[in-house]
Amino acid sequence: MTRRSAAPLPPPGERRRLREAGSLTPAQLAARVGVSAGAVRAWESGRATPRGRSREAYAKLLAALAEPAAKAGARESAAKAGARESAPAGLREGPDPAVVAVRLKEPVPGTRHGPVAPEPSAFTQTPPPSSPSTPAAAVPPEEQDSPGPASGLTPAQAFDALYAFCAPALVRQTYLLTGRRDLARESVEQAFQRAWERWPEVARDPDPAGWVRAAAHEWALSPWHRYRPRYRHPEPPLSDPSDRALLEVLLHLPPPYRRTLLLHDGIGLGLPDTAAETEASTPATAGRLLYARETVATRLPDLSDPRVLHRRLAELASTERLRAAEPPAVRDGSERRARSWTRAAIAFTAALIGATTLALCTAPTGYEPPVPPGETVRGVPPRVAPGPLSEDQRELRSKLREELLHGPERLAPQPR
Repeated sequence: MTRRSAAPLPPPGERRRLREAGSLTPAQLAARVGVSAGAVRAWESGRATPRGRSREAYAKLLAALAEPAAKAGARESAAKAGARESAPAGLREGPDPAVVAVRLKEPVPGTRHGPVAPEPSAFTQTPPPSSPSTPAAAVPPEEQDSPGPASGLTPAQAFDALYAFCAPALVRQTYLLTGRRDLARESVEQAFQRAWERWPEVARDPDPAGWVRAAAHEWALSPWHRYRPRYRHPEPPLSDPSDRALLEVLLHLPPPYRRTLLLHDGIGLGLPDTAAETEASTPATAGRLLYARETVATRLPDLSDPRVLHRRLAELASTERLRAAEPPAVRDGSERRARSWTRAAIAFTAALIGATTLALCTAPTGYEPPVPPGETVRGVPPRVAPGPLSEDQRELRSKLREELLHGPERLAPQPR
């Protein structure tokens, strides 16, 4: 009788990655295998090894989770190759931070921001058309696929290319986060104005599009907008009942859950990348995603499938004609704001210097002794409350009354 070989298992770190890629919590995976959640955590950390039937069930479940991940990796590699072939030549990174260009490809693994969804949809950024400022024919064809430095690309041209690449999709994303057209455009403009103020930092970032996306989402979900008069009244609803119902469900979700659902199911980021962009742990992000999916499925049962939800989110974002401002206007607004803040800082510094100078000029130059505290005067009779008169007081009163009888009781004026 031959002994059956044990089912192969991936390393502990790969086990956790596969579980998170399948949007499963340790408790959910433990329920499928038939063990406790603590046992699943021990298997993923390497402190224990599954045995017997639990090992076979665990290996089969991990193999089932690994198949979609492998297919997604293949699609991602194909999308990367296509993006490298279709990307304009003037958008490659250069060594100089002042004239660095923006790469229109996936960031390296382990960066803070995640990749853009490879599937074409309303959220996918499309490379901007070639313009006289950034001609695609300026670089030879044999150099267009190489990540070499860009030739003759100014910071303004690189910023305009990034804006044309990201702004249309970002306006649609922020509209789904806020439900307001004006706030969506304002959020994108504010994010790009901040990017232009910190352009050397943004240009060095491995994923400039992710940097701007995070800034736009944070500005759109700021709780202070509710106190602004222009955003106190709701905007006109959508005409399509299904679009209106989906937008209402999204806006009823808490902002962190809404953003997690948009990044994962709308844009197509992975669970670790979504957790990094929302500044949350991977288990917390998985919990938010599951809660958001359950809420949407409860209100709209037709959207229980994540793929259907992704398509409906893209369709909802494409229904509105949302246009972003022109790149020169955004750069001019950023520069005007920087000048305003500079002038305000100069005015405050001048006022502070003037107040200090006035205090120095009016301050006393000599020593002035302090006023001594008051002293008690002795010998003053204390006040007496009204009461019966003493013998001396009665004699004085009688004397005064007798003297009044010898003189005129009333003075009368005499004519001259």
